[in-house]
Parts: sequence; structure tokens; C-alpha cells
Amino acid sequence: MLARTAIISSFCNMASRTKFGKHLTDQHRYRLSYNIGSPHRSGATMTPSSRVQRNRVIRAVLRLSMGAALGTASVGQAIAKDAEAGPLYKALGAPDRLTIKLTLRSRVEAIDGQFRPPPRPADDRLWSLRTTLFAEYKQGPLRIGGEVIDARGYGENVKSSVGTGEVDAVELAQGYVALDVNNRFGKGSTAALTAGRFALNIGSSRLVGRTDFPNTVNSFTGLNFEWSGAGKDHFIGFWTMPALKGPVDDRGVHHNAVNWDRESPELQFYGASFTKAKITSSVSAEVYGYRLAERDSASIATRNRRLSTVGTRLLRSSGKRIDFEAEGAYQFGKIRATVAASDHADLKVSAYFAHAEIGKELALPWAPRLSLHGDIASGDSGTPGHYGRFDSLFGARRTDFGPTALYGPIGRANLVSPGVRIEVKPWPKLDGFVMARGLWLEHTADSFSSTGVRDRSGRSGSYAGAQFEGRVRYWVIPKEVRVELGSAYLVKALFLQAAPNAPATGNTRYVYFDVSGQF
Repeated sequence: MLARTAIISSFCNMASRTKFGKHLTDQHRYRLSYNIGSPHRSGATMTPSSRVQRNRVIRAVLRLSMGAALGTASVGQAIAKDAEAGPLYKALGAPDRLTIKLTLRSRVEAIDGQFRPPPRPADDRLWSLRTTLFAEYKQGPLRIGGEVIDARGYGENVKSSVGTGEVDAVELAQGYVALDVNNRFGKGSTAALTAGRFALNIGSSRLVGRTDFPNTVNSFTGLNFEWSGAGKDHFIGFWTMPALKGPVDDRGVHHNAVNWDRESPELQFYGASFTKAKITSSVSAEVYGYRLAERDSASIATRNRRLSTVGTRLLRSSGKRIDFEAEGAYQFGKIRATVAASDHADLKVSAYFAHAEIGKELALPWAPRLSLHGDIASGDSGTPGHYGRFDSLFGARRTDFGPTALYGPIGRANLVSPGVRIEVKPWPKLDGFVMARGLWLEHTADSFSSTGVRDRSGRSGSYAGAQFEGRVRYWVIPKEVRVELGSAYLVKALFLQAAPNAPATGNTRYVYFDVSGQF
């Protein structure tokens, strides 16, 4: 706890040196060390007056984060003159065969009106830090690379939803050897065979992806082969054992315990994807197939998922004309109802998801793009011997469904959701968007999307509510330092109010602010 308090104190001192430092009084410093620095205090029973005090602390944290961001900007301006040299790369003497990249991010977020059932707290907050260091050395056709990530969280409630998506301290995210083979599979083609631990980001990232919003990353150990043709056609085939993230216990998460991820032959993931860059002059098409094979190990009980997923995607990128995207996948195989060792009954899986989007960039100031969205993902009907809830595997959901971390009520399961989105880019350094979407259950007897709220009788109806979200990003130093502010508001309708385990917490409000740098 002393280390945590010291970190928070340093953060406060940095913020106090900015022009927003006037918001940070000695009383705020004490409250931050007392309320945020101690996980035991954060789980204590709170009186109405202490809730008011805690809310003031959260507001103070948000203010000092903004102040710290501006402080970072002023420091960044001093190195902007040498930006052309590449700060870290040039500092190492610009070695010819070495690629190196350092990223840093600090994020403060808060949620009120929790949508998750008890024991999750009605409100929560989190200060997360993420540092990554990637390096790759190239000698002829051979590449050796690695990436270390340090993802930590502070100040969350003792019963927080924070888990391995936010905390993974001192982890080897990647460590691989790759062999480049160019022009061997067609003139102008490139190809690479990679062995070791690596990240995967395929197609739209909806089923296999690495995106920037989560604090941690999915890693895979195995073999990966990628090929790109002269016409930009692309193929990827892989066999892997996904890394099992740690720590898995609440105490380890709250104390940022160093617990190295491991892989196991009891969990295997393999498949392939092929993208045809131009089936017409402006439209690309992708087909893919994945297999997840899981069984119990000596230390981990599972639902023995044996899932095959096949899908396709059409895409026309945004531009001056109408753009669109359509993707759909069908999932089949077997799964068990529980993780109990005594449960040997296999359920037959039949599930699906689909996404459709159409948009147009308008010839107006700020280059607005207006788009309409539609998402559907199957839920489980409870039919004996069958299972219908879609499993999104290792997919990302920030782009389609909003922030995750302390938020994240919407996922690719038991969902019917139309939406509308407006994006703007006033100038190259600044962009933003707002989006609204309605929320329904695909099946009323299953839990709604990623909320954990369920009415097995189906009597709470299918209407869950509506979500409104927005985000603004600004590059303080282009390609190096960026600040980001985002918010989401979940309006709870009948289902999220009346279901037996729905928390009586009112509508959900969420806000985050982060500062990130890449060097």
C-alpha cells in the first residue's frame, strides 16, 4: 500500500505543477491517499456524506488527470523539435537492423449506476497504467522480436469488476522468431512464418483482434503463416495455444501481482482467413474459419468448448462515395452446461452473429461521416440438449459497442441492436464521434449480452434500453502524445430494471480520460 500511495502522491505532485493544480488541495491529496490508495478502505460501507466526499475525490482525479495531460504536453513540446529523429530510436543511435517502440498510457475512469448484478458495487473508479516495450531485430530474412507489457490498476473497489482485462503486471506479450520469404509465392508477394508467442489481429477484429482500448492484450503461442500478394490479397493460417491470463484471483488483481501467463495443450485455437482485395474495383471480401478446442486440465475446470466458426465479410472503405461493411458468422460444435467435473453431457451448439453498416462522408466542414449500424447475435433458448449463445472467441468490441474496462455492457451475444453514428475530424490533430443505439435481447430467457442480468422465465421482456456514447481525441504532438476523453450513458429499460438479478442502481453513467504516448 505504501508503494501505491507513493505513486498517487507523485501523480498529484505532477498535476499540481500544471495550471489545473489549483484544484488539488492538501485535502484532496489526503483523500486520494486514503480512499484510492487503500483497497480495503474502498470496499468499506459508505454513508451518504462519505459518498459525496468520494464523488468529490473522483471529480478531483479527473481534473488532475486533465492537468497532468496538459503538463505532459508542455514537456512534449520541448522534444517536438527532435520529433523528426524519433526520440527512442535516435537515442539508441538509430541502429540499422533494430525496430523499437515504447508506449505509455495513464487512464482515469469512473462508473455510477452499475449494470452488473451484485456483488459488483453500484459505483466504482479505476486509475490504470500501461507500459509496453516492443523490439525487433532483423538480420537478412530472419527476425527476432519481443514485447513486454506492464498493465496495472489502482483505486478500484474491493468488489470491483476489474480483472485480467485491466491488470497483467510485467508480462511477456510477445517473443518470437520469424522467417521472411518474399517472391516465393508469386512475383511481388511477401510471406512470413512466425514461431513463438505473438499477437493476432485478423480482419475486422470481431473474433480475433488486438485493439488499443483494453489495458492488456491477448497472446498466442504457436505457429503463424502470413502471405500478401502483389494485388494486396492476404492469407493467414495459424495454430496456437492461447495464453491463459493471470492473476486469476481477486487478491492478485487488486495487488497487481506478477503472475506470468501460461499456455496449455488443453486449450488450442487454430484456423485460417483469406481476403480478396478486389472482388470489384472498390469492394474486398474475406472468408474465414476458426476452431477452438478446450478441455479440463489438472488445475482448471472448463465447459469443454469444441467450437467451429465460419464466416465472411464484405467491405468498401469510406471515401467520397457510400461505404459499407457486412459480416456474418455461424458457430457450431459442442459445449457443456457447467464446469462441474460431474457434468459429462454435451450440448449441441448452433449460434450466429451478423453486423451491417452503411455510411457516407459528407462534403461539409469537419468532414462528417454519417453511418447506420445493425448488430445481431444469438442467445440461448434453454432448449434441452442445445446451446445457442454465440461465443465471440478472442474478439474486440470497443469499435462497435463502446468502452470496456469498468464499462462494457454490450458484447456479441444475445443482442439485437440498431444504431446511428456521426464522426467528425475538424483538423488532422482532432477527431471525435457520437453514437446512439437501441438494445434488445435476441432471446428473453438468456442473460443480456455482457451484463450478466438474466430472467430465466422470460417475463421481463426483450427491451433492455439504449446506449449513448461519445469520444474526443487530440494529438498534442502528432504521432507521439495524445489525449482522449470519452463517456457513455446506458438508459435501462424494463429488462434491466425488472429481471430478478438486475441491480436497482438507476441508469449507468461512465466517463474516462487518458493520456498516451508512443516513442
